[in-house]
Amino acid sequence: MPQRSSTARGREFGAGVRAAIKASGMPARRVAELVGWQEAKLSDFLNGKIGCTETELALLLGVCRTPVEERDHLLDLRPVAHVRGWWQKHALCPPARLRTLVENVEAAKTLTMWHPHGLPVYLQTPDYMREVIAASPNLPDDETVQRLRAAQELQGLLSRRDLHCTFYVHEQALHLPVGGHETHVSQVHQVLLTAVRTNVTIRIVPTAIGAHAGLSGAFTRLTFPTYEPLVFLEQEGSVLIEEQSEAVKLYQEIVHSLSRVSLNEEQSKAVLIHVCEQLAVADSSERGHVLPSALAAGVPLLGSDRS
Repeated sequence: MPQRSSTARGREFGAGVRAAIKASGMPARRVAELVGWQEAKLSDFLNGKIGCTETELALLLGVCRTPVEERDHLLDLRPVAHVRGWWQKHALCPPARLRTLVENVEAAKTLTMWHPHGLPVYLQTPDYMREVIAASPNLPDDETVQRLRAAQELQGLLSRRDLHCTFYVHEQALHLPVGGHETHVSQVHQVLLTAVRTNVTIRIVPTAIGAHAGLSGAFTRLTFPTYEPLVFLEQEGSVLIEEQSEAVKLYQEIVHSLSRVSLNEEQSKAVLIHVCEQLAVADSSERGHVLPSALAAGVPLLGSDRS
C-alpha cells in the first residue's frame, strides 16, 4: 500500500477533532448544522480534504463543549499541522502520559526500541518502574501512580498481534540491580516471558562487544501501514519526533548496525535463562556480585572471532 503524506501533528489534530465531536454525543449532521456548515463540508474537513480558519475551529470546538485544555491544544496545532518534525518541550518534567507516543504506537505496524543503559518501559515490571521513577530528581512523588498507569497502557499495546516489536537490550541492563533482589529476579523473568510472545523479538547486545552504534542514545522507531516512519527521542525536558526522511534513515542505520552485533533471538533467550538461573540461586546478600556475561552463558558473539 502506498504511503500517504502525513505528519504526527496532522494526525493528532485530526484525531483530536474527531474525538471532540464524538464526545459531544451529537451526530455529525447536528454538529455541522450548529456550526453553519453542510454535513459534506464537515466530512471533507475530518477527512483532511479541506482546512478551516481559527474562528471556524473555535466555533466547532465550542459547539462540542470541548474542555479548555484540549481546545487550546487543537487550536495551537491547526496552523502547523502540515509541519514535519515536532519538538515537544515540557515545562518542568515530562507529562505522565505521552499522548503523541501512545497514538502513534496504536497506529504503528512495527516498533523498534533501543536503550543503552536500562530496560525499555514496555518490558518493565511495576516494581522496576517505581524504582526508576523514584530515582529521578525531576519526577514528582505524587505522580507515581499516574506514571505507572501510563507505562502499563503502553505495555498493553504489545498485545496487538499486528504490531511487531523488536527490543535491543544491552546485556548490562540485565545485570543492573534495580530495586532489591526480588525485584531484579522478577524483572529478568518478565523480559524472558515477553520474549516468547509471537510478535515480540528481543535481541541482547553483549557487553563483550564493546563500542557499538547505539552509544549515542535511546530511541523508538515506528513504521506504519500507510504513513512514513518516524523516530521518538525522549529527553529529560522534551520529546523530539523526527519525521524528515534523512533523519529517520540515520536511526535505521543504527538499527542495522545493532542487528549485526546483537545475539539472535534464541541466543538472547539463552542468556536470559542463564541470568534467571544465576539469580535464582543467588542470595540477596550477594546481589552486588558481577553476573555472568553472554560468554559465560556459552553464547558466541556474532560478527567476531571471540569464542
